[in-house]
Amino acid sequence: MTTKKNKLPLTEEQIIKILTKNYSIITSEIEKIIDEILINQKNKEIIINEITKRSNLNNNTTQLIDGLVYQKIIEANDHQTTEQLIKQLPNGVINSKKFKNTNYQILQKLLIHKKFKEADKLTQKCLCEIVELKTKKKKNWLYFTDIQFVPKEDLFILDLLWKIYSKGKFGFSIQKKIWIKNNKKWDKLWEKIYWLKQGNMKRYPQEFMWTIDAPEGHLPLFNQLRGTQTLYFLFNNIEW
Repeated sequence: MTTKKNKLPLTEEQIIKILTKNYSIITSEIEKIIDEILINQKNKEIIINEITKRSNLNNNTTQLIDGLVYQKIIEANDHQTTEQLIKQLPNGVINSKKFKNTNYQILQKLLIHKKFKEADKLTQKCLCEIVELKTKKKKNWLYFTDIQFVPKEDLFILDLLWKIYSKGKFGFSIQKKIWIKNNKKWDKLWEKIYWLKQGNMKRYPQEFMWTIDAPEGHLPLFNQLRGTQTLYFLFNNIEW
């Protein structure tokens, strides 16, 4: 990438500054900047080192930009760069050591490769398995009384994985923000996240969108056909 004035390439300090900004969502303008930075091999090395450093910290400093960069390097399939990335971050930008209660690595891989439909199913399965461990009862879906058995750290990791690999578009916390912005009106939430078709809940799975182009908050799905109580309790557990 070059500056408009003098066409000079960005310095390492400028690149790191771009990477360390706490974006709430990745816009097309930000994505374009990252695309231009990634043209240069040296810049790729700077970026890989920076996101690796953040991943190895234990204070959840991983940023949306990290997930975007990881996905772009994987998708570009540049052998040298991909090999370096995989060597330093074999599982993705979220350190698997943070998965204390459940192994979410398969979910992370699905989200890296934007397999959102499969990731959605696995997210529901993970939540049910967490509750099963606590209650010793088989679960195919969750009731509002089950949410108390989902540790907040698990909910945080699930939400973070969805946000990190969707440019900040998907996740339970994103849905909660939209819900609050619309005065906690459920019908408004369904409308804003495009879960309705002609006033009725869309049919699963064919009428939902399973790509990164889906509207903000569209994914993941959660008990959308079983009323609002469970989602209400889940939202109340989101404090970040």
